[in-house]
Amino acid sequence: MASDNPSKVAILRTSPRTILEDYHKLLNLADYQGTVAKDADTALKINISWHFFFPGSSTTPWQLEGVIRAMKKDGYDPDLIHGCHNRTVVIDAHLGERENKQVNVTDAHGLRNVHLYEGEEWIHISDAVGDLTKEFLCLNEVYPDGFFIPKRFIGENIIHLPTVKTHIFTTTTGAMKNAFGGLLNEHRHWTHPVIHETLVDLLMIQKKIHRGVFAVMDGTFAGDGPGPRCMIPHEKNVILASNDQVAIDAVAAKLMGMDPLSIKFIRLAHEKGLGCGDPNEIEIVGDVDAAAENWNFVGPFKKMTFASRMQHKIYWGPLKKPIEWSLKTVLAPWAYMASVIYHDSFWYPMKAKKMMKQVLDGQWGRLFRNWEKLTPDERGFTTVGDDPAELKRTGFKAFVKSLGILGTCFTEAPEFHARRRRAVQKRESASGQT
Repeated sequence: MASDNPSKVAILRTSPRTILEDYHKLLNLADYQGTVAKDADTALKINISWHFFFPGSSTTPWQLEGVIRAMKKDGYDPDLIHGCHNRTVVIDAHLGERENKQVNVTDAHGLRNVHLYEGEEWIHISDAVGDLTKEFLCLNEVYPDGFFIPKRFIGENIIHLPTVKTHIFTTTTGAMKNAFGGLLNEHRHWTHPVIHETLVDLLMIQKKIHRGVFAVMDGTFAGDGPGPRCMIPHEKNVILASNDQVAIDAVAAKLMGMDPLSIKFIRLAHEKGLGCGDPNEIEIVGDVDAAAENWNFVGPFKKMTFASRMQHKIYWGPLKKPIEWSLKTVLAPWAYMASVIYHDSFWYPMKAKKMMKQVLDGQWGRLFRNWEKLTPDERGFTTVGDDPAELKRTGFKAFVKSLGILGTCFTEAPEFHARRRRAVQKRESASGQT
């Protein structure tokens, strides 16, 4: 059953000329001030699906800029707003925030920029949510000893900043999936076989720990195909917002040409009353005609890459029995290395520029290219410059950078972190007994 509270999704068509004004209008159409408390700290959960820039893959600088400006205009204290990043062994968040020009925005506004894996305290899930753990669909089985979440999240508002795109594991990805990296600190890949159930459990956690949960989704670029990285990017010129994480993901899925309730994580969340996944029960405010569009995306499963096909075989296919066990042992870094070699050392240097060319020549590509040189007015950008986006890190430069990322597959692998942590604990214990 759907939630008893009415679900509302705001959607607007936009352009660089009006993008900042439109984000302010969008947030208020979705009544964000009724969800995001002004007296609590607010985390802007930035999405980095690829440290390299790829249209539609990660939070855009104008998305982040528009939300921050809207909040400041509406009386939110900048000292209570911060950018928020998670890390994975295959995604370098520090590189990503630079390459995607997100840190340019937080720095320009003087905001704190929190990386959850650096100096932050994490709390055991039982201590954070108590008996809610008894309602989990899968996380108790995946993590029999429990897991940890960021302590700072408790009592904070969170505004998720996803983009409209497909995903090879979850069909689409958006607001609900954006919590994945921030709420699971280690061994997130253990949840891949039950990824849909995991997203539902994470939404239950969010509703318990956060003061307010809101999402602002950018569809200026939108990604089709084997997302969230090796996609077919499109210029779609829409933005969405909602305090219902299920509803905004459902509306985005419908825009991409999919039946939201056929997507398991949306259906499960809808049935548990965590939000509304039925487009017929969602109130659309703003540009109703834009919400009725059908982009006829092919989806993530018809044009899969070699890497995505192999991942499906490992988690759900014939390779599950002979290989998946290794991902729960010290051997797991082989998978991290394989991902980096394929995506960063091969696909991006060899194929990304060609895939991106059409949208990079468009208005949003030019805005991205010239971002640091442009000064907007209250509405947006009167000009986006004459030059299409220039990618400085393609070809050989991208390949060279990938080698450094490859090294972090070992240095940052949670399996090795766990061994080092146990060794330290053993030494400390031995020292205390002498």
